[in-house]
Amino acid sequence: MADGDDSDDDTSKTEDPSAKKLEEARKRGQVAQSRDMNTWLLLLATTILIGTSIPAMFRDFSDFLKIFLEQPSLLSAGPGDLSRILSEVFFETVRIVAIPFLFLLVVAFLGPFFQVGLEISPEVLNPDISKISIFKGFKRLFSLRSIVEFIKGTLKMTAIGVIGYVMVEPYFDGIEHTINQPFPVMMDDLLSLTLRMMTGILIALLAISLADLMYQKWEFTKQMRMTKQEVKDEYKQTEGDPHIKGKLKQLRMEKARQRMMQAVPKADVVITNPTHFAVALKYDPKESEAPVVIAKGADNVAFRIREVAKEHGIIIYENPPLARSLFDTVEIDEAIPQELYKAVAEVISFVYQKKGKLPAKPVN
Repeated sequence: MADGDDSDDDTSKTEDPSAKKLEEARKRGQVAQSRDMNTWLLLLATTILIGTSIPAMFRDFSDFLKIFLEQPSLLSAGPGDLSRILSEVFFETVRIVAIPFLFLLVVAFLGPFFQVGLEISPEVLNPDISKISIFKGFKRLFSLRSIVEFIKGTLKMTAIGVIGYVMVEPYFDGIEHTINQPFPVMMDDLLSLTLRMMTGILIALLAISLADLMYQKWEFTKQMRMTKQEVKDEYKQTEGDPHIKGKLKQLRMEKARQRMMQAVPKADVVITNPTHFAVALKYDPKESEAPVVIAKGADNVAFRIREVAKEHGIIIYENPPLARSLFDTVEIDEAIPQELYKAVAEVISFVYQKKGKLPAKPVN
């Protein structure tokens, strides 16, 4: 979570942040995320390890040490063998804890990734002297964020204390009996008690973490809000930048192409060149007097139109001159011109004959 800029008057920031401002903030490492949620995920992973891996780890390590206990002669080695024994102990320990450690490492990485995605910001790593301000530090000390952090800390400590006591209290009378049990039995009892306690803590902290995540998103959006003048200035800058204008145009074209492809399954026929052009026609006499072009494209787009048509069982009709004429003269969502009625009527007639039905009102 990034610190907000306190220099601007929040009351004048009435506009929602633009996509451009949010993207720039993301590049600076300013994103909305909950550290409490990351901590909760690590605690969940630790609880899973305690329930699944800790018993096996104790068993493996006990079996390894048992070798030296059952064969004391292995320990009565000379100075030269001491290094070998220590190496064996070290590498066996690494072998036992390596997978659980890697699991926790992956969870520690995935926590922030699931919240904000993969974004490496060099600016976060660079020290900024301008951020060091006694006044701002004093101001943050009494800010809403500090109050929220204090409340969260109090809630977490209270939840951990209360749940820990509630989970352990029924076992107070049996603690002496548990301690006097054989070591494996004692460890099983303690492990079971630990899992019960951590499960309760996880449930309580999940509620706190979810509330914190919603608060962090609200606070971040509030910090990123813009004044009306900032919105106007950004619009002027964006419209005047050829690179940004080109990118926006590309995005608009891509969205239009996606909408066009979604319309292809509704077509009655796709007329092709057969490879360079493809035009999808839809004819509904109740909506229009003539067939309407609902999608068209050349080369790669034409290929994609044909593929979508095949996937949805749309008839593909090869007529190079007609396909080229429709592509050149008719825009998307427009009805065909009168001079193409006869040629298109033959295609529509063929389609309806193949489907075994006749249109309610044939094309004139």
